[in-house]
Amino acid sequence: MFETITDEDKRGQVGIGTLIVFIAMVLVAAIAAGVLINTAGSLQSQASDTGTETQQAVANQIEVVHAVAERQNTDTEPDFDELRLIVKKSAGSDVIDMTSVTVQYTSDNTSTTIVHEEADQSVDAPTFITYDAGEYDGYGDTPTTQDSLTETGDRVALIIDLSDDNDLDEPLEPGDSSFVEIVDQSGAKFSYGVTMPQTINDDEQTIAEV
Repeated sequence: MFETITDEDKRGQVGIGTLIVFIAMVLVAAIAAGVLINTAGSLQSQASDTGTETQQAVANQIEVVHAVAERQNTDTEPDFDELRLIVKKSAGSDVIDMTSVTVQYTSDNTSTTIVHEEADQSVDAPTFITYDAGEYDGYGDTPTTQDSLTETGDRVALIIDLSDDNDLDEPLEPGDSSFVEIVDQSGAKFSYGVTMPQTINDDEQTIAEV
């Protein structure tokens, strides 16, 4: 049934060409596998970073508890040239560095970015100050500065000087409206609308409504 080949001239041989092709296929497969592994690792790392950043942008939030407009000098300034925002961090947020926060202030006449006075800025820009809200009342001794929101119960007074001394010259008058957008170090944004009452007494401060 089976024939035994004994003639050496009839035996099959593996040529050098076939061997080269085989080695080339192995090399191509190895290179392709390396590329796929590197690509998968890069995509996994990018997805992880994107997920972390998205989570921070959603979870890390600065919230404005209330706002107060004040006169810095009642003798010479009839308008309210200081805006005090009492802010806190939302539940579940990481520690928020107030020196990395920026405030986009928009009114009928201007739209400008305001940075913390301790921020490392390369260009001149209006600045804001942050104090311990429990100590700051706008009068008396200078309160303790507070440059971070660590606990949910922390309250920080974010003070924006609206006068020309801070390159703004945008004091608030009765009936005025402005828009404040606070952006923290993770990119999370909180928007707050400020509306002055239509009629204001001769008090040194007034509540700026949402």
